[in-house]
Amino acid sequence: LLAAISATLVFAQEAAGTAVCIHPSGILLTCAHCVAENAEELDLSARHWLLFSSGRVVEARCIAFDARRDLAMLRIVAASTPSPGSPNLFPYIEFASAEPQTGAQLLCIGHPGSEDLEAAVSGVATGYDVLHVSHGAWRGYAAGQDVEDNEEIGALMHDCWTYWGHSGAPLVETKTGGLVGLHSSWDEGTGMRRGVGYGALRGFWEREGRGSE
Repeated sequence: LLAAISATLVFAQEAAGTAVCIHPSGILLTCAHCVAENAEELDLSARHWLLFSSGRVVEARCIAFDARRDLAMLRIVAASTPSPGSPNLFPYIEFASAEPQTGAQLLCIGHPGSEDLEAAVSGVATGYDVLHVSHGAWRGYAAGQDVEDNEEIGALMHDCWTYWGHSGAPLVETKTGGLVGLHSSWDEGTGMRRGVGYGALRGFWEREGRGSE
């Protein structure tokens, strides 16, 4: 749990969102919609500022974007000085070795956001912590949905508690401590949380991440 929390980042810009570091050189994964609404609006030169849970500030640039999978990969290009004695690398989490079974216990580590977007008036504070750890379970995939197609709504189903800023939050298998998905959305009809599943994450990493370390 501590390793997963240490590897989680919060977007420090106006749009709320969460990301996770998956390589010590500073490769981050998040949802594509946390970076741009679509490929046409994507600006690879844009600077994204994020905060590790330790408070360390980093600047990252998008190096890969897949709207269909709803995944984006960023690389840290600058960082504030780490605490004395810390290695000049970044905390990260590894992928689990396999996809979880239905019912497997999960942790979701994300940034709920500071503003209550469901309030009748704007500016109402949520009172949530910057990072929130919730517990739940892997509930499989939505029937009939392509597990690689998360553009409209995530194919993965889980029931960890989330709020608006949780997009991109890592889903971690409790048993192994490995990364198995990212939270992305929720089904308004059922209340089921949705996300990008293990296969889509690994496929994206194999296609875009290898050689980026």
